[in-house]
Amino acid sequence: MRIDLITLFPEMCQNVMSESIIGRAQNKGALKIECHQLRDYAFDKHKRVDDAPYGGGMGMLLMAEPIALCFEDICRQVGEKPYFIYMSPQGKVLNQQKIKEISKNENICILCGHYEGVDKRVLDAFVDEEISIGDYVLTGGELPALVLMDALSRMAPGVLSDDECFTVESHYNGMIEYPQYTRPNPWRGVEVPPVVISGDHAKVDKWRYEQSLIATAQKRPDLFEKLDISSEEKQRIYTVIEESLQGENSDKN
Repeated sequence: MRIDLITLFPEMCQNVMSESIIGRAQNKGALKIECHQLRDYAFDKHKRVDDAPYGGGMGMLLMAEPIALCFEDICRQVGEKPYFIYMSPQGKVLNQQKIKEISKNENICILCGHYEGVDKRVLDAFVDEEISIGDYVLTGGELPALVLMDALSRMAPGVLSDDECFTVESHYNGMIEYPQYTRPNPWRGVEVPPVVISGDHAKVDKWRYEQSLIATAQKRPDLFEKLDISSEEKQRIYTVIEESLQGENSDKN
């Protein structure tokens, strides 16, 4: 996978994406990330890439031509038109399903907005999709772009040691991940659930699946209701949760 980023702050983004798992993936060639300084495609000696909006209003807009020139240069470098994403609070809200869809593209380009946004004409001409990381506004598109890049990078072949590293995580299959434990046991008098250390992998898998269902029902009932399981199974999970809460209340009393 190759990801190209169009930004006013390439050093900031390069620093983040050169660390940890993503940095190691780039070093071994499993992933390529290129950050492009938008000002390099400006026309004047001041490297200006913004101007006042027509019709008045507060703030400045990123101009269309520097973005177009940068993207066209990226297309030449890649050898094809990458899937082009604009980070925008008006876009579709990012979730794991959207990550899976986008990750099917081998080449991806991301545009970071700034100021009051971007001239719509360049969005209409080149952008395939607008993406938001939530219903709030930030000072620029760099932080949202980094979130998207990190999530996409984990899906690229060879970045993680095993596909199971991401296929069992929260949200990948529409469920919250099951609880996990490590040494020591006990910790401050609290024991690890016996099934986890039983050595019976079939029982452990069954327990983990049920715990994922329970966690999803408790923490994200909106996701739980969308799961492709029977109404009887959903009711069973709600009953398990209710009985557990009753037991906890009884212990406290």
